[in-house]
This record gives sequence, C-alpha cells and structure tokens, in this order.
Amino acid sequence: MTPVRWQVFSDFRDRFRSQCDRWLEEAGGTAGWLAQAQRTAVEADGGPTYPLHTPVVYNRALDDIGPDGDIALLVVGDNPGKDEQLERNRRYLVGQAGKLGEGFFRAHPELGIDFRRNVLILNKTPVHTAKTKQLARVAREAGERATRLLDESQGWMARETAALQRALGAGLWLVGYGELKGGGLFARYAETLAGAYGRAADAPVRVYQHFSMNRFSIDLRERADPRKSLAENLDAIGLAHRREILGW
Repeated sequence: MTPVRWQVFSDFRDRFRSQCDRWLEEAGGTAGWLAQAQRTAVEADGGPTYPLHTPVVYNRALDDIGPDGDIALLVVGDNPGKDEQLERNRRYLVGQAGKLGEGFFRAHPELGIDFRRNVLILNKTPVHTAKTKQLARVAREAGERATRLLDESQGWMARETAALQRALGAGLWLVGYGELKGGGLFARYAETLAGAYGRAADAPVRVYQHFSMNRFSIDLRERADPRKSLAENLDAIGLAHRREILGW
C-alpha cells in the first residue's frame, strides 16, 4: 500500500474495532440481551447449541494487514456465523463458505488473487447469528433495540466500505444477495451503499451468489460465456446481478 492508502486503512480498522466495541457494550456485553436473543433464535430454529463467545464480531484478520499489504479486492459476506464468532477465530469467512471461496481463487491463479493475502473481508453487519435468516428472529425477540442495532450497523458498514474501496482502489464484491432486495434483512445496507455511490453505472460494485453450498461456482458455471475469459465472465455476471438485485 502507498503511505496514504495505509493511513486510510489503519484509520478504518481503528474505527471499526471501536465501533464493534461500542455495539457490543450496547448489546449488554457477551452475555447480554443480544446474546440471549441469539440463543433463542437457535433454539427456535431447532439447531444444535454451540458456544456463543461474542454477539458482535470484529474481524481480527484486519490486524494481520501491514503497510506492505496488497489488497486487490474487498469481499462483503452476510454476517458472522458460528465459526467466525469463536474466541479462537474472530475472523470472517473461516467456515465452510470461506474454504470454498479460498479454494476458488486457488484453483484460478490467472486472477492473481490470494484469498487470504489479497482479499479484505467484511460483512453487511458484524452482528452474529448461526444462520443469516436468524437475524429476523433476533429482531423479533429483542425488539426495537435489536432493530436499531441492525439498522445502524448496516448503514455504518456500507458507508465505510464504500469509502475504503475508493481509497484503496480495490474491487468490491457483495457475496450473498438473497436478503439485499427491498424488505430483505440487508435492505438498509443495499440502500446505503447505493447512496454512497450515487447509483453510478460505473461503480466498481459487483454482486454474486454466496460461496456457501458452492452457489458462487455453480452460478458462474451456468452463466459463463465460453468466448470470454474468467475475469470477463466474473465482471459481467457480477454486474448483471447488481442490476437485477440492486437496480443500478
């Protein structure tokens, strides 16, 4: 990174860490109202219990990036899952979906991107749930304070991600679009991001299926034009999904 880009990234990282600390405090800490709502959501969904270490997850992988870091791409997932929130991790996309994403880039060296070295991973909200759809149950269980936290965190992440992308000059992929449309769990994120880019047609925002369950690769295989390179296909598919899902 250039000195200017390093300073921008460092400032973002510090703000993000502090913001997650503040949201965690507002949530009552690691065993407060948000954690209780998350446990209730798991029980209601019939899922197995698991150690809940933190309800709001800062991505510690950001702390591994130094001044010589080379960030080519920002990847935005949905929200931290079971593996991501564990104390030994506190990192995004380290579960099965992350392994699939890492494997995709490893299988395609022509893209020149190492998933763990050249990709900066963020989420639409740092609020944890075992499954993304459980965010709706958390909001119902905890009421207005949960709705406010989800709304505020999505808006913050969208604004900050757009500013960081511009400063770094990296690409921006939204991976997972099922809840981005109006009325979806991440509609606030979508609206805020659109505003940050002024809905510009030339904005470097691309939208894809999630890595989970290999949906990203399946979608790429089904939509790819054999006359185009992999990079060209990725760009065309990501743009088509953006227009379809975000409307710009």
